[in-house]
Amino acid sequence: MTQKTAFLLVDMQNEGGTSAVVGMDNIFQNAKTILEKCRELNIPVLYTRHINRADGIGLANREPVGEEGEPLYYHSETTAIEVADLVKPEAGDIIVDKYRYSGFHESNLDLMLKSLGIEHLIVGGVLTDVCVLSTVMDAYYRDYQVSLVEDMCGTTTEGAHMAAILMMANWVYDLEVYQTDELYKKLNGEDYAVWSSEEPDELQFSPDNMREIFSKLSSHKNKIKIQERICY
Repeated sequence: MTQKTAFLLVDMQNEGGTSAVVGMDNIFQNAKTILEKCRELNIPVLYTRHINRADGIGLANREPVGEEGEPLYYHSETTAIEVADLVKPEAGDIIVDKYRYSGFHESNLDLMLKSLGIEHLIVGGVLTDVCVLSTVMDAYYRDYQVSLVEDMCGTTTEGAHMAAILMMANWVYDLEVYQTDELYKKLNGEDYAVWSSEEPDELQFSPDNMREIFSKLSSHKNKIKIQERICY
């Protein structure tokens, strides 16, 4: 049932764990919960690591650097680039290093997924409005179906997180949005709740109604039985 599914954790690194990500402790705990379940089910686990070379070669335009020209974030010669201990890789997991926001950009991520026969990705990580957003969009462009775990993602402000999730929900037409506990139920073969789009730009939001619209993503009116839906 899960042979075409993989779990992709985006940039769950020490750098992200020490930055001002809203709710980072909960994000790590949620990732750990799903990670353990995926290991139990033998679902392949992949990680992206964002890296900026210490010598400055290949840095993105206007990447913040110090006086010596070395990157301030995700410095390749520091432990900042390592996956955080709470969700650290095990033997057989795949680590994909990247130098731009998207996990697919000039990396071997697509090659690894195709080699595994993967068609469906469970995705969580940071930052929601940067690397998660661009990775999910690039996955969609490559015809992977994505299950996005909303409370396993985060960024520096609540508003930016909500806006990024809503944009993905509006324009990745086959996206499914889960809460961690509901995805766990699905993986466990139980009834679960999921949000999926019925039409493009369904969740039209503004600064005034963003919280109200965002709340629809976790509404349990979308309760369904796992046997009624084929996602894997």
